[in-house]
Amino acid sequence: MNRSLLSGISLLFCVALATASFGQKAKPKAALSKQRPIVFAVLNDGSVIEPIGYVEKGKITQAIDNASEPAKIAAFHRSYYKAGSTYPLIFGGAASGKVTVKSADPKAECSASTASVTPSSTRAKLKGNVMALASNIVLGTKASGVRRMPTAVERSEIEALVRQEFEKQGVSPAAARKMNYLNLTSLDVNGDGKIELVGTFWAEPSPKSRALLFFIADKGPDEKYSFGATDYRVIEEKDVMGGEISSVDDGVYHERLLDVLDIDHDGVAEVFTYIQSFEGAGFNVYRRAGDKWARIYEGANYHCAY
Repeated sequence: MNRSLLSGISLLFCVALATASFGQKAKPKAALSKQRPIVFAVLNDGSVIEPIGYVEKGKITQAIDNASEPAKIAAFHRSYYKAGSTYPLIFGGAASGKVTVKSADPKAECSASTASVTPSSTRAKLKGNVMALASNIVLGTKASGVRRMPTAVERSEIEALVRQEFEKQGVSPAAARKMNYLNLTSLDVNGDGKIELVGTFWAEPSPKSRALLFFIADKGPDEKYSFGATDYRVIEEKDVMGGEISSVDDGVYHERLLDVLDIDHDGVAEVFTYIQSFEGAGFNVYRRAGDKWARIYEGANYHCAY
């Protein structure tokens, strides 16, 4: 065949191929699940995360729980619970390591809202009443990172306030003096060097009842502590699911500190708490309002009937 003719045919073929290629529409890539800003509770010695809620413009709204529609739970898992997904671990209001999702089952009968995770932190020793947060929100730059045991002076002053509060609520002085605590933590929510104290105490007014007290305490201009928020409740054995008042002594029904996190970026971290029940988990969030703390969110995740 004539060499010029062959070259011409080859050129026409290449042009046609190129034209066909440019004319083809590229296959769209699979859309990635978009994550909304969210805060998780890190529970069970750091082995489990559970959503507290979405964060938008400094406000928190409910995410999912086991009672949500199956399609909603499945979508949440695709977006947040893929194996290998990581989230910053929040301790003292600052990033302090990470949690990595190991597994999650959107069809689990009692734990569809949770994921099993592996924590990694050189600072946060998560065990029992020492819990934390995990979140994908953009962290502020003013977080102090302070979270520690109280000093002897801090503990002495706050215990005197707690005894006074118990007696004010009708607990006998003898029972108030024998008070117990699950947690007392020193924090610095705004990096001003003044320590806030968050605590969970209880007294035994009678063998069949428990008086529970959760509080946030601030140091005033006089350098003395006062309560900025309190929650006092009395639990009777007859009202305890399962019928054993001793369950309360182990943490059921108590409000306990998770950690603090500045979700509205005003320089003052909000206080996140956890309430364990027989059928699920409760979560509260407090925001400083002047010299007090206001509860700005109250949510609950149903697990299973007892």
